[in-house]
Amino acid sequence: MAIERFGSVDGEDVLQVTLAGPDGIEMRVLTWGAVIRDLVVPTAHGPQSVLLGLNSIEDYVAYSPYFGAIVGRHANRIGGARFTLNGETYRLDANEGHNQLHGGSAGFGTRLWSIVEHSETSVTLGLVSEDGDMGYPGRLVATCTYTLLASATVRIELAAMTDRPTPVNLTTHGYFNLDGSTDILSHYLMIAADYVTPTRPDLIPTGEIKRVAGTPYEFTTPRPIGAAEFMQDRTIYDTNFVLRGPYGLLRQAATLASMKNGLTMELWTTEPGLQFYAGHLIKIPVPGLNGARYRPHAGLCLEPQRFPDSPNIAHFPSSIVNPGQVSKQVSELRFSG
Repeated sequence: MAIERFGSVDGEDVLQVTLAGPDGIEMRVLTWGAVIRDLVVPTAHGPQSVLLGLNSIEDYVAYSPYFGAIVGRHANRIGGARFTLNGETYRLDANEGHNQLHGGSAGFGTRLWSIVEHSETSVTLGLVSEDGDMGYPGRLVATCTYTLLASATVRIELAAMTDRPTPVNLTTHGYFNLDGSTDILSHYLMIAADYVTPTRPDLIPTGEIKRVAGTPYEFTTPRPIGAAEFMQDRTIYDTNFVLRGPYGLLRQAATLASMKNGLTMELWTTEPGLQFYAGHLIKIPVPGLNGARYRPHAGLCLEPQRFPDSPNIAHFPSSIVNPGQVSKQVSELRFSG
């Protein structure tokens, strides 16, 4: 384990923590945004970097589309940047048209976190979000713990406590590419979900829950993300999938695989939803890790989450956390091959 200065933001140092785990897995974490900057896993062909990342804090501040960050206070979108809770309407910071995305313009993915604990294989970061931050009620104390486990596994534990009722939806926002190809369209993907929550053009859910069978969103068995029959439909994947199994139980949500190097990643989570974003908007003007150029579909996101706009849609699983409760999310990335 090593801690070094990565740069500064607004006069405050940004630190990089390097963790080394069993089986040769290695991870670099920034205190800015709790970002996983790089994740290297063993393969039959040697070590493989599996996340998109940038080379300086200036590049992250200027260009990052939440690369590797922990986003919140409420990940994904809240329609109209407002919600009503216990009879009071709260107006949030609108940073995507009239809506809020990933907690607002100063959400958790662009904030400096503090190192709470660390070891050779684990680091815990903490963040305090004061009452009224980005429009949300209540003082929220959040933690993120990254742990490298045996069998090339990354465990991610997110927790938060509040002194007033408030929506909480923290999630990870890594952009995965398992083989270093220029795009992920040939990666095979399986998502353990029979339904999605359709959206309006601005990606706010309509409130419907629709079956994926017979649609471009059917990933119930592994298939290439860019399968020709679906690319002809110009399908854009930025969608919340309704995961099978009980909310709160750690269970397999998705499997991603590269036929190029044989590497497979299983995503396990306790959350009710999974946002699959295929990275069609990626266009980074500076080199990424190892000099890579990140263009559309250079990486994909699999974001375990409570449903988007859930504070405004009563039949969605609730994201409201009350005083005395602890919001918890556990996810694992399990690599093999």
